[in-house]
Amino acid sequence: MAYKDEQLSEEKVFKDPVHRYIHVKDQVIWDLIGTREFQRLRRIKQLGTSFLTFHGAEHSRFNHSLGVYEIVRRILFNFENRPNWNNDERLLCLCAALLHDLGHGPFSHSFEKVFKLDHEDFTKKIVLGDTEINKILQRVGKGFAQDVADVINKTYENKLVVSLISSQIDADRMDYLQRDAYFTGVSYGHFDMERILRVMRPTEDQVVIKQTGMHAVEDYIMSRYQMYWQVYFHPVTRSAEVILSKILHRAKYLYEQNYQFKQKPTHFLSFFAENVDLEEYLRLDESIVLYYFQAWLEEDDTVLRDLCERFINRRLFKYIEFNPNQQMTEWMELYKLFQAIDIDPEYYLVVDSSSDLPYDFYRPGEEEERLPIHLLQPKNDELKELSRQSDIVEAISGKKRTDHKLYFPLDVLEQLPADRPEKMRIFEILFG
Repeated sequence: MAYKDEQLSEEKVFKDPVHRYIHVKDQVIWDLIGTREFQRLRRIKQLGTSFLTFHGAEHSRFNHSLGVYEIVRRILFNFENRPNWNNDERLLCLCAALLHDLGHGPFSHSFEKVFKLDHEDFTKKIVLGDTEINKILQRVGKGFAQDVADVINKTYENKLVVSLISSQIDADRMDYLQRDAYFTGVSYGHFDMERILRVMRPTEDQVVIKQTGMHAVEDYIMSRYQMYWQVYFHPVTRSAEVILSKILHRAKYLYEQNYQFKQKPTHFLSFFAENVDLEEYLRLDESIVLYYFQAWLEEDDTVLRDLCERFINRRLFKYIEFNPNQQMTEWMELYKLFQAIDIDPEYYLVVDSSSDLPYDFYRPGEEEERLPIHLLQPKNDELKELSRQSDIVEAISGKKRTDHKLYFPLDVLEQLPADRPEKMRIFEILFG
């Protein structure tokens, strides 16, 4: 029997708090899960710094990746023998679902911004490079590893396959919304996934939803909207991200200034030099980053030491609503006032902006084509775009919401003498 068709002698199951059980019968999937590159995802948190806001948010990319695999497995079970579905692409879909987040680094998005990295590039390098993952995919067949990379990269020729893990209603989103809601303890992210899976149908180039499932999809869209503003963009989480980013920026700056670290940042050197190879990338996980943060509590540099202490002991920055586009004069004055009282504004006065577009239909000429959700009509199999059928979705469709916050160390400001004019003016600007 060809490797791609090999089945385990007995089905393996993972107990899962979201899906109850995750089922593995394919030898290829079981082998991929056992690789060092996939096991590394146990050491990367799914929600970055959110554990400092929601203490239950300790779940990993490993959890989520298995969850996305399980949702795709169940979708494909329902697709069997339906028009437009080629079962020869079943294993490809399962592998792409399992491996789609392989390239995430420690504290994911904050880390990427500082070092100008892209986790999708590293996912591709892991899938196609000299890795245990690649060796397994090569055994499946010639070009199979490239096909998996193409699906994850959204360049695979069969757009139906791509849409399973990358669209406005895909297995990736359906897992992380429910999983993140479960581990943060909020109610917003829950929706009737069972219903959605039952009414999903394959078409030539994307997954569509039967008209009878519209209300379940409305619930899903609203769940996503609420999760972004109540969890993912929570201002306390963003405060922790600001401090994390500033620690990494400071360490990089000190390295460039030939500062002599007491604890040499060996694991970061290639990142500071912006010349990271795959093996160095795979060696860095969150446990190692936190080890350095602990070690840097002993450093002579007061900024690095203070920022690390804030992150480790959760002494986060306070925040106010602040729109830099409309308050540039106040921003510039605050910057100078911070300099005057010897608080470095580069590290202690930070504007952070978040924005989200909960749902959109295709708008010609835009940089990113957002494949709309289509509803399959019962009488004539005609497809109709979701926001044209749903008043709820139409109300939020195409509406990008942006939120700006200004972060600063209130504890330090409060310690300044009450009669110091700079302090009085800073408080006047910040709090009116």
